[in-house]
Amino acid sequence: MELQLTAPQRANATITLPTSKSISNRALMIAALCGGEPQVLHPALCDDTAVMVDALSRDKGGHINVGAAGTAMRFLTAYFATRQGVTVTLDGVERMRHRPIAPLVDALRSLGADIEYLGEEGYPPLRITGTTMHGGNVEMPGGVSSQFISAVMMILPVVGGGTISLTGDIVSLPYIHMTATVMRDMGATVEIHGTLITIGRGYTGNDYIVEADWSAAAPWYALAALLPQSSLTLTGLANDSIQGDARLADLAGRLGIASRFDAHGVTLDTSGFVGCCCSSFADMSATPDLVPSWAVLLCLLERSFRMTGVRTLRLKESDRIEALREELLKLGYVLKIESDDAISWYGERHAIPPEPPVIDTHGDHRMAMAFAPAAVRFPGLIIQDADVVTKSYPSYWRHLVQCGFTVTSF
Repeated sequence: MELQLTAPQRANATITLPTSKSISNRALMIAALCGGEPQVLHPALCDDTAVMVDALSRDKGGHINVGAAGTAMRFLTAYFATRQGVTVTLDGVERMRHRPIAPLVDALRSLGADIEYLGEEGYPPLRITGTTMHGGNVEMPGGVSSQFISAVMMILPVVGGGTISLTGDIVSLPYIHMTATVMRDMGATVEIHGTLITIGRGYTGNDYIVEADWSAAAPWYALAALLPQSSLTLTGLANDSIQGDARLADLAGRLGIASRFDAHGVTLDTSGFVGCCCSSFADMSATPDLVPSWAVLLCLLERSFRMTGVRTLRLKESDRIEALREELLKLGYVLKIESDDAISWYGERHAIPPEPPVIDTHGDHRMAMAFAPAAVRFPGLIIQDADVVTKSYPSYWRHLVQCGFTVTSF
């Protein structure tokens, strides 16, 4: 599906954000580990959680295709390793077969898991035969994916408890703390001291209520910055969220966009908006999902920036670093890839053709949502493969229309 976007002069709307797929998938897996007794209330309604719900119902095993759901691939690998007597094959789209999973498999094998690679060593697809696992001490690299660590954390209470020692740099640390919080809320004992995670035996199986998704708020903050006379309220967001992407409020504050919280959510106050000013420097290692929206926004504001901590973006639904470089070039912005862990833009531009730009989403929901606000600067902007947003935010295009955008399908 291709969509052509024309932005309004201002956007006035109250947006009901989806609930967090990251929290939903954690709570759904823990509920399944507890035998399905706990209730997960208000889970996200999107492709990723649909994959989890379907897979967790496969008591008899079989072939499971997770599509592009990387979280599901990692979490389900750990989950099915604990399902005694159940054999499953986990596979996904072609991109999934190039996303490494060896650190997780190695950790699970050290706890007694029976997992085979069916293709290239270290990558899906996998054959998992559930067996009697044991707790114990596991050493895992902290610099590849926090989802590997979260997957092991969640199964430890049902296999006897244990510890996880993290080595090297730790990326996406807020997601590890998110996992620990959801586990505690559902009755597990979890302690994190520096690089050591200690987890006790068992869950008590408490019900869990999922909060709104801070990652989904990124394009709306961008829109508020691009249309500063707007009035946008995002329901369900809390200032004390367990999500690392709540850092978005601080990033926006540096642009003069204040986040006014109340019991219903947050209203974006642009009365102090400063727009183009000094360069922006940020370490994004804890919040990599914010990089696409924030990099696109800063370019559109003509505000130079340097972002570090971006190396995990190479391993997402797309190679987000290369995808950002290619698509920003279509808008005239020359993104510099300084290293595997740093990108920057210091104002370098090149001429672009007069026709509306055509943005390739690279099969990535974050790319689609990050570039949509660019229609403010580029009327008639075209988004290809726009339905990729169903991965996390199926109502995104409808919400843009609610804000006054003209969205034309062709």
